[in-house]
Amino acid sequence: MNLIPLSILAISFMLGFPCAFALIISVIPYFILDPYISINVVIQRLVSSSESISLMAVPFFITAGTIMNYSGISGKLMSLADALVGHLTGGLGHVNVLLSTLMGGISGSGAADAAMECKLLVPEMEKRGYDKGFSAAVTAASACITPIIPPGVGLVVFAFVCEVSLGKLMSAGYIPGLMMLIGMMILVGIISRKRGYKPSRTKRATFKEIATLTRQSSWALFLPFGLIMGLRFGMFTATEGGAMMALYSLIVGKFVYKELKFRDLPKILYESVLSMAAVMLVLTAANVFSYYLSWERIPQALSASLIEISKNKYLFLLFVNVLLLILGMFLDGMATMIILAPLLAPVATALGIDLVHFGLVMCLNCAIGAITPPFGTYIFLVSGTVKVKTDLLVKELLPFIGVCIVVLILITYIPWFTMVIPNLLF
Repeated sequence: MNLIPLSILAISFMLGFPCAFALIISVIPYFILDPYISINVVIQRLVSSSESISLMAVPFFITAGTIMNYSGISGKLMSLADALVGHLTGGLGHVNVLLSTLMGGISGSGAADAAMECKLLVPEMEKRGYDKGFSAAVTAASACITPIIPPGVGLVVFAFVCEVSLGKLMSAGYIPGLMMLIGMMILVGIISRKRGYKPSRTKRATFKEIATLTRQSSWALFLPFGLIMGLRFGMFTATEGGAMMALYSLIVGKFVYKELKFRDLPKILYESVLSMAAVMLVLTAANVFSYYLSWERIPQALSASLIEISKNKYLFLLFVNVLLLILGMFLDGMATMIILAPLLAPVATALGIDLVHFGLVMCLNCAIGAITPPFGTYIFLVSGTVKVKTDLLVKELLPFIGVCIVVLILITYIPWFTMVIPNLLF
């Protein structure tokens, strides 16, 4: 078994190479030296993997989320969140968490959600006496909810990489997302009482006010449920669903909320292309790397070794969680999932673990990695945007990381939380 590419990959990551380039660089010597494979395979795999119809769902979902950010939906969802939870102690902290959950059904990207809330909510929280570190920590932590609520991009990528039903995987994210919402709101309430953070509203919103705001937000709230139902009843494929979301977002933003301007379209397309290019480049590079893995039969060897070590699926899940949490401290979550999912999924299947359940466990691990020091993606995004010291942000994040790990343990060892909705719908 030739392990040179794995060694080069590890060195590249330690040297700080971008994930996509590290993946490609690591396999080039292997293809050059192997007499049975042409170096042209690298180019062929890069191009052919980008031509996948299923993979087209990723740019469509990213574009839909970008359009939604320009269409005024964020403001309407924030007003609804404030009406629902603003009367609680630490009101804006609760609004921050709830808004991330609601935005999870719109943008599908935790990074986009964190960036939006840094500009929309953090300045207002500071004005009302919240510590900057706490405001930034709530923003970064709550962004972890977004990727596991449909249509999270991580769910789309796992479904593509491991050939799992996207409809089942998306519907499995609702309950874990709500569990994180409840856990973080409880934590925000405890911290707010200790520090004396006030509600954002003087009194609870009336039923009429909530109903009015819900009606105004209904175009956005319908989106994730419409997507799941469309996939369930075969009205469209995942790729067609992504295209429908992008078109729906455009129509709602322009003709219903009337806040989307045609002059915004170049900026929307520019942001969408930048976001999708980063994801697609990693995906295509991972396809080249997976060809090397398949040629050397490394997934099969790893599966046999892990099953030999432990035939207990619970120990295997513990091993996966520990491995992913450690890797999440150093690697981007998307890269971790793309590299490891094809290796670990066959083992999970052999041990009788449903890949829908396993996919949610992996997606949540990768989301937690984004707020885990020293190299969590959301840590750098939020600290750079809000201008808060990284060590202060990390200190405030630790209790939220604890909440996420508790939820991770629950969904890992009680599959009902992830499987009840897919089993009912599918």
